Amino acid sequence: MGVSLPLPSRFTRPDTDSADQRVTIGPFSSQICRTMLRLPLIVLCFLFSNAALASVIVPAAPKLAADAYILMDADSGQILVEHEADKPRPPASLTKMMTSYIAVHELQLGNVSEDTQIPISVKAWRKGGSKMFVREGTEVPLIDLLRGIIVQSGNDASVAVAEYFSGSEEAYAEWMNQYAKTFGMNNTNFLNATGWPVEGHYSTARDMAILARHIIKDHPEYYSLYAEKYYEYNDIRQPNRNKLLWRRSSHFTVDGLKTGHTEEAGYCLAASAKHENTRFIAVVMGTRNEEARARETQKLLAYGFRYYQTHKLYQAGEVLQSQRVWLGQRENIDLVLEDDLYLTLPSGAEGDLDVDITFDEFLEAPVQQGQAIGNMTISRDGELLAQRPLLASATVEEAGFFGRMWGKVQLFFARLFAGA
Repeated sequence: MGVSLPLPSRFTRPDTDSADQRVTIGPFSSQICRTMLRLPLIVLCFLFSNAALASVIVPAAPKLAADAYILMDADSGQILVEHEADKPRPPASLTKMMTSYIAVHELQLGNVSEDTQIPISVKAWRKGGSKMFVREGTEVPLIDLLRGIIVQSGNDASVAVAEYFSGSEEAYAEWMNQYAKTFGMNNTNFLNATGWPVEGHYSTARDMAILARHIIKDHPEYYSLYAEKYYEYNDIRQPNRNKLLWRRSSHFTVDGLKTGHTEEAGYCLAASAKHENTRFIAVVMGTRNEEARARETQKLLAYGFRYYQTHKLYQAGEVLQSQRVWLGQRENIDLVLEDDLYLTLPSGAEGDLDVDITFDEFLEAPVQQGQAIGNMTISRDGELLAQRPLLASATVEEAGFFGRMWGKVQLFFARLFAGA
């Protein structure tokens, strides 16, 4: 039995082709109803034209003078460029992105406030390397320490925050590893909150990009801290070491994130930039000097913005399909996506997207809200671009005794006719 996928008004849909077939997908089987429609990319926000383009030729990405690098779309998570992206390396002060992430997360949970006073220990005060220049025996508001970590890359501020939240820097590092595991940072191990060189403390370009994406997406209210060019504390004004914050480009604007440097790690940079509706994250590790890490990162970002665009197809919770529910207290349920669905496509890529929705035609109650009861795949010219589960938008309880009895009769004949 064919059904039509309701599309947002921003899409045009010239035709709908439907077909039924027996398949088994995930936890549900039996007769699966499949809806497949050709979705032309004639979308106002995409700025595409009606002209059909057989193919879009994208040149190869530039080879960077860096040991490892990656370019990720911040919305879709798609990887556009990578080189040695999964090779463990010392991350230097890129480590502090996780240090600040956890502190900001505690802020958003309401466990602390921006004005929470953080005591400065002797260990924090004496910590070498880059400093915020806090004084031992004083207390500093959390928001000031966050700026000290993010803008000034203060090792002293990082240790103070770690000790406040976990009692010791070592315990905080274990907490950092728990977050890393949750994020899918599979090649990361933190042993401190600063990135101070020590054997066994490592990460990768991919994992740092994943972390950067969480910073941008999870805490947008505090992301502006990563764009601050200067911060003054204790009468000492220090610049942000991310030189790209000062550089102008007609293609994009850099507004974060973090630099890092040790002799072993080389010069590293995790940067994010935005132009119109597209945001990319670039992580470059192991360059020769400050200028090289800025230059090579800029090359990577320029390539991304020149040849790719991000497009938002569907919003989280948007109704994509209404499905019949048998033997329940209600007859229909809406299918939705858990998260917004973005695609990253070559600029000027015009043509059709194939949207294929599958679900169990004979779904029986009970159904729980958020339960995966369908699947959507999006492809173009035979290439799979995205695959997402479709979730029940509400709970459907079983019908009463007589309702179920009558429903079983109806279901029997529906299956009989479907198989005929």
